[in-house]
Amino acid sequence: MDTKILQTLEYAKIGHKLAQHAATALGKAEVDALHPSSDLEDVKHALQVTDEAYKADRLKGSAPFGGVADIKPSLLRSKIAGTLNPSELLEIAETVRGGRRVKRHVLQLHEDDPVPSLAAMAEQLTEHKALEDAIFLCIDEQADVMDSASVELANIRRELRAGESRVREKLESMIRSSSVQKMLQDAIITIRNDRYVIPVKQEYRSNFGGIIHDQSGSGATLFIEPEAVVVMNNKLRELRLAEEREIEKILQKLTALTADYADELLIDLDLLGKLDFAFAKARLAHLMGASRPMMNDRGYLKLRKGRHPLIPRENVVPIDVELGNNYTAIIVTGPNTGGKTVSLKTIGLLSLMAMSGLFVPAEEGSQLCVFDALYADIGDEQSIEQNLSTFSSHLTNIIRILNNMTPKSLVLLDELGAGTDPAEGSALAIAILEHMHKLGCRIVATTHYSELKAYAYNRKGVINASMEFDIATLSPTYRLLIGVPGRSNAFAIAERLGLQRHIIEHARGEVSEEDVRVESMIASLEEDRLGAESERQTAEALRKQLEAQQARHEAELQRFEEQREKLLEKAQEEARQVMQRAKREAEEIIADLRKLAQEEGAAVKDHKLTEARRRLDEATPESRKPAKSKAKGSKPQPIGGGDEVMVYSLGQRGHVVEITGSEALVQLGILKMKVALSDLELVKSAETAKTQQPKLAASLKRTRDENVRSELDLRGSNLEEAILEVDRFLDESFLAGFGQVFIIHGHGTGVLRSGISDFLRRHKHVKGYRLGRYGEGGAGVTVAELK
Repeated sequence: MDTKILQTLEYAKIGHKLAQHAATALGKAEVDALHPSSDLEDVKHALQVTDEAYKADRLKGSAPFGGVADIKPSLLRSKIAGTLNPSELLEIAETVRGGRRVKRHVLQLHEDDPVPSLAAMAEQLTEHKALEDAIFLCIDEQADVMDSASVELANIRRELRAGESRVREKLESMIRSSSVQKMLQDAIITIRNDRYVIPVKQEYRSNFGGIIHDQSGSGATLFIEPEAVVVMNNKLRELRLAEEREIEKILQKLTALTADYADELLIDLDLLGKLDFAFAKARLAHLMGASRPMMNDRGYLKLRKGRHPLIPRENVVPIDVELGNNYTAIIVTGPNTGGKTVSLKTIGLLSLMAMSGLFVPAEEGSQLCVFDALYADIGDEQSIEQNLSTFSSHLTNIIRILNNMTPKSLVLLDELGAGTDPAEGSALAIAILEHMHKLGCRIVATTHYSELKAYAYNRKGVINASMEFDIATLSPTYRLLIGVPGRSNAFAIAERLGLQRHIIEHARGEVSEEDVRVESMIASLEEDRLGAESERQTAEALRKQLEAQQARHEAELQRFEEQREKLLEKAQEEARQVMQRAKREAEEIIADLRKLAQEEGAAVKDHKLTEARRRLDEATPESRKPAKSKAKGSKPQPIGGGDEVMVYSLGQRGHVVEITGSEALVQLGILKMKVALSDLELVKSAETAKTQQPKLAASLKRTRDENVRSELDLRGSNLEEAILEVDRFLDESFLAGFGQVFIIHGHGTGVLRSGISDFLRRHKHVKGYRLGRYGEGGAGVTVAELK
């Protein structure tokens, strides 16, 4: 890509905005290396990665890149056997841990919402837990080597602390002596050259044996190591040297372990940089309100409401542009300060952004092309040193473009042919445009020459465009109008500003008749366009109004249907209750009759009583949805013997015994009756009833609630509030299926920690608990294991 176009279109400012959203130095390095690509597949892949990061950032937020640092120099030094210091080793361990967190975040996201490109990168990240644990076991958060780094170091430091304690005790006994105190400047113990000394007044030097290690600026105080502690200080010195040797051995061991993983870690750093870069692109897209463009390599460009990314959204006026389908060149005319140059830069900069895998500030459905190169001649580049005029500098740049462009290039030309005689300039501009147009490249050019309007009107594949200008307010609207050539509006502006009318009329007379016709034609086109746009807006408003009315009608119809169903169900329930009451009364009557028959010996047959009861049972209506009438014009389904049918006139279901002509004999409980076929609807055929399989039982699966977190921060809470929060938190964590949770209470006075421990000891969901280890928060965190 031509580097000059990047400077002209201020591409570096986009990179600067993007770098502000990178979370690590690795991501910023990826931003620095960003450049537009001319390979369609590469661009599509880069946009796919950005799209996945955009979705991930929207659903789950950015990946946790905390702790990840650029440790490449340390890794390379470990490979050549250079000993790393504790800070470098700590940085390596934190980066390994941060990489593991990023990997798990992305893969967890991939399970819920697929992000295949990000997941493929995360899968390649290696988890070097052994290296991480080895470093954290030896080095604390302040980059100090801990006693636990080795048994030998622990022993040395234990002896060192004991020796220091003995020396201090010896010196304290000396300075507490009344005979010694009068010789001391201050009754304190201090250290000079790693040896314990006391401050002695100069005049008492001869009264003290031992070694002088330092003196005050005035010379009034001598810092003397008394003879009684020289041997003990010597022993301390030996122990400190032994400590340094042991620390050196530990650091060499950890460096050697790091060297074993260095090659894999270098690959991990590259992957982490790419992931951070992807999320930075996503955050920039959110900030700009950008969308993913569709890409092609056939020279087609269509921007819908495209905005210049370096102009604030509240100030920028979107443009609609289409290029490369019916026409391959656009000639933009219009007055100065109308926004022509901004439109050129918007087209060019959005093309560069898309070719870099970035979303563009435009509406969904925008399309952009992967060009082999972009060229631009924008702005006045005259140079006093090189003795170049405005025209010469423009022409020099255009010659360079003509020598390098191809049919797959995009060329942006601002004020083509300006800076010289208008007649010659317009002729030269037409010749340059014609040459580029024949070559087949895509062109957007701005000009003031009216001759180019005629050229665009008469030349196939070239179209006029203009920047809209409001005559009423004498100000530009910055809207790009395709298909309408621009007007100078010089006479209208002069008249509004108060220029005498006879001067304006004289000027009009100097304009050729052809130019007057062209201006009249443009005015007519603009008037037609405004009328069509007004009608389009009216039609759009009517369409939205009709859609809103339709939505309201559908909602009202739905409410009516729901009310109707409820009323039918209520009526049916009332009818069922009436039938139940009737059934109870009938049973009471039958019971009375049976009792009467037994008492009086009446010849009342028991089977008749049973049959009467069964008839009452069959007469009780079932609880069901109200039957719906047959749809008009629907094709009736054939009914055969044995089929289950619905009798509409009775509202009952039955089975077909036989069919005779247009009637069917239907069994309804214990009754058989003839019913017209038109009064029947097939519910279930006999064949279906035989072959129908039982339904599978539904299964219930509990999934983890994505909103439940595995840690609870109680810092600043009192004990009563904390216990309530812990109880709720443990219930939610247990339901979410967590095996282990973290309760953060801080160090403080220990009241909160003790209270929470007592509560956890009695909680039904807690299997065990402990204080946090190093790297988990230490004594400021309690870790609970759930059942």
